[in-house]
Amino acid sequence: MDYTILVMLMKDLVILPYQEIKIELKDEISKKIVKIANKKFANRILIVSPSGNELEPSIEDLPKIGVVSLIKSKLELSNGNLRLTLKGEKRVKICEYTSYSDDIISASVMDINLPKLEENGKEVVKKKLKDTLNEYIDASPNITNSIVSMIKDNEDLDFLTDAITTFLPLKPQKKMPYMVEANYEKRAINLIKDIKLEIKYLKLEEKIENRVEMRLSKEQEEYYLKEKLKEIESVLGIKDENENVRVYYDRLNELTLEKKTKEKLEGEIKKLERMSTSSPEKASLQSYLDWVLYLPWNISSKENLNAKKVMSSLNKSHYGLTKIKNRVIDYLNVKNLNNDIPSPIICLVGPPGVGKTTITKSIASSLNREFYKISVGGLNDSTELIGSRRTYLGALPGKIIEALKKCNTNNPVILIDEVDKMVKDFKGDPASTLLDILDSTQNKYFTDYYIEEPFDLSKVMFVLTANEISNIPYTLIDRLEVIELSSYNVYEKLDIAKKYLLPSIYNEFNLTKKLVIKDDTLMYLINNYTRESGVRNLKRVLRTLVTKVVSSKSSYTITTKSLSKYLEDLKEEVNINITYPGVVNALAYTPLGGITFKVECSIYEGKEEIIVTGSLGDVLKESVMVGLSYLKENNLISKDDVKDKTIHLHFLDASTKKEGPSCGVSIITAILSKIKNVIIDSKTTFTGEISLKGDILKVGGIKEKIIAAYNAGIKTIYIPLDNASDLKEIPKKILDKLEIKKVSKYSDIYKEIFKNNIA
Repeated sequence: MDYTILVMLMKDLVILPYQEIKIELKDEISKKIVKIANKKFANRILIVSPSGNELEPSIEDLPKIGVVSLIKSKLELSNGNLRLTLKGEKRVKICEYTSYSDDIISASVMDINLPKLEENGKEVVKKKLKDTLNEYIDASPNITNSIVSMIKDNEDLDFLTDAITTFLPLKPQKKMPYMVEANYEKRAINLIKDIKLEIKYLKLEEKIENRVEMRLSKEQEEYYLKEKLKEIESVLGIKDENENVRVYYDRLNELTLEKKTKEKLEGEIKKLERMSTSSPEKASLQSYLDWVLYLPWNISSKENLNAKKVMSSLNKSHYGLTKIKNRVIDYLNVKNLNNDIPSPIICLVGPPGVGKTTITKSIASSLNREFYKISVGGLNDSTELIGSRRTYLGALPGKIIEALKKCNTNNPVILIDEVDKMVKDFKGDPASTLLDILDSTQNKYFTDYYIEEPFDLSKVMFVLTANEISNIPYTLIDRLEVIELSSYNVYEKLDIAKKYLLPSIYNEFNLTKKLVIKDDTLMYLINNYTRESGVRNLKRVLRTLVTKVVSSKSSYTITTKSLSKYLEDLKEEVNINITYPGVVNALAYTPLGGITFKVECSIYEGKEEIIVTGSLGDVLKESVMVGLSYLKENNLISKDDVKDKTIHLHFLDASTKKEGPSCGVSIITAILSKIKNVIIDSKTTFTGEISLKGDILKVGGIKEKIIAAYNAGIKTIYIPLDNASDLKEIPKKILDKLEIKKVSKYSDIYKEIFKNNIA
């Protein structure tokens, strides 16, 4: 007769009929099953043990046999776990797995009726099983009398097979077939085989013990342990010390090394051969030989030199980034003419999220080279790059040798990340050490302190990354090919989202039905939810959007209005409105890209002084003094305007550090706005360094600043005349929507904004 029972999936748990076990439950689903079983299923559950390594096996893969178990007792522990005592009652055949609720499985089961064996055949199997068991009991010192008495007087073959399996010291994977095998005759035959195998193990262990005891001396307990280990290794076929030494010699003979290096390593192997097994130096010497002999001295990846295929591969993985792509192609074209040409030492400089790391991975993949990343941000200890001397406790090779060992090739692409964040202090100067590693004239004989022998790094392609070029150590910058990866504009982000990010997310989620998002909706999302230089946050927001749309099972068509429904907490508000004098919208270029922020000026009675607040660098503070001197000398402000007055300049968005002279124009405009009581247009902004004579000088980061201004809703931007050539990097679509005013003197801005002439 069929009946239904709740299923509890217990991986690697074996319970047999007549067996009693204790388990602890941590997850809430299992606790819920126990609660329901208590109320509706007479405290009985069906234990099913899935096979395989899947964390969440499908119903089709679940066993068709389970064990109905009685919950004899339960106890709630102080740590929140539930301790159960289960007793196996009987095996049942599972007709069908069904869903009891959203997270609980039930099963329709029926009792198993096996055909009866012939009495003679049954007796033969039973006798063979008991004889084999008695042989095991005689060989094993761990069998208790209670187990022997329980089995001795019972003639039920079904009970005997389960009872014997319960106490037999088999691993769960070995016991699993006995749980799901309903035919007790088959169980008995398999059990006879497994018991005989256990007997062999016991006799082998006894044999090893006897061999050792023959040489055992009462005064030499240490000798006993060593001899026993030797016998075990001999039986298991583990190589002895001489065999290990022979392996080292064989490995050395396979390598093509310089004569001095080979002689040095041969001497180290001979030293190991002569060394006592109890010597404390033995382990460190073996570790050294394992490192040195298994470095990829002569192993190189076969490089892909087909420029067209490489460019095609890079274009598939990354949008734009033409400078770095073209540099790789130039390298390949030259390498096809001269295979010994050294790899370029490229440094990618740009804000986070523009693709510095991922394009390097793609370069390695397209060239068919291995890839390894080393982060040096905050690094102040040179030994992390070049290792520690072997005489030091716990000495190991540096990150460069570690990279070569893990890549197992002498021509990988190694990414050295965040070189602008290295630290020079009493522990050393990592930049100088890095110079020896990168310089193609020196790295052919690179020597790690631990390895002590020169390793040729000339085949390695090094790519460095940094956020801010001014922070790269001077000792390095002269040797690098700097390629600046600037911020993406909104139209580039739109293309990246459509061609790369969304398809990648669909593929990640295995979505067959795609979201319908029009360009204007994506543009709105980019402008209002992801004001960043790169696309890292854009991908994060798009993934959130796709996740919420799929989870809600609503319309897959996304409009500008429905964005707020799915991304209500992610909208980024940038307030550029100005409603009173003394406030100016300014631009800055930071390691995170271009930003728009406000400069506020307040003037009040007090000591004649200047107060400057905000997260500022020294150069920016000096710009305040330069600007004020210009205003005074050219009579743009009078003595009475500043006499016995405190001028307080505050730079908003204090969480972002601002440095450099490019805020000079904004500073003096804010001061004039306050003194002359003129409100500056909210949609106007400025960038440019001011001189003492009022000249507006060239500044950096024009593209990033203009894109930041455009994203914030600015319409008019004053830039230095000398920066006019930088506008060619900005898409025409953006320039057409902005009024870019190129100025060389502040008097031009003054006339337009304050309607006055300078004498």
